[in-house]
Amino acid sequence: MGRGRITIGLYNAYDPKKFREPHRRVIARAGDLAMAFNMNLALFGFPIPEDTNTPMEVAEWVAGTTSIGDHGGNFMKLAEKGRFMKFPYPAKGFPPQLGEPILTTSKPDKQKQVPLAQVVDMVERGQSILLVFGIGPHGVPKEPASIPKINLDITDEGYSLETCTALGAVCGALNAKLNQ
Repeated sequence: MGRGRITIGLYNAYDPKKFREPHRRVIARAGDLAMAFNMNLALFGFPIPEDTNTPMEVAEWVAGTTSIGDHGGNFMKLAEKGRFMKFPYPAKGFPPQLGEPILTTSKPDKQKQVPLAQVVDMVERGQSILLVFGIGPHGVPKEPASIPKINLDITDEGYSLETCTALGAVCGALNAKLNQ
């Protein structure tokens, strides 16, 4: 059995109606991480213009307005490879095809908290996972944060990291452990 897939899931906790510069930047940065570490990228609840329906249209729209990641080129490559998806906010659960959702948080539920080694083991045994990151000042809101059965605090000490720092830390740590 091969390794499971890893998907970076960005949950929009900013304004759900207006696409802002922080949206654009985090998408471009997460696209870089996904390409660098052979992961997928999924957006949840992002206010993408209605005339951008396909992943490639979204990628072209984002890439045309950022200097991050080779001016959006890495994000474009990700979409071309079929490794980028967008979804509405999850009502009762995250899409099962993305794997086991894992909430990345500095305030894990002690009953759901697992160490990084356990997440690595899941992927090595063939389990696909969805790493859920909250995009906004307060992270993933309470109701959707309760959906994942697993919580991961990459610091193990409850340190709150800025979103892009957390993205890099989690993805980099997973990649390092999987490639030891």
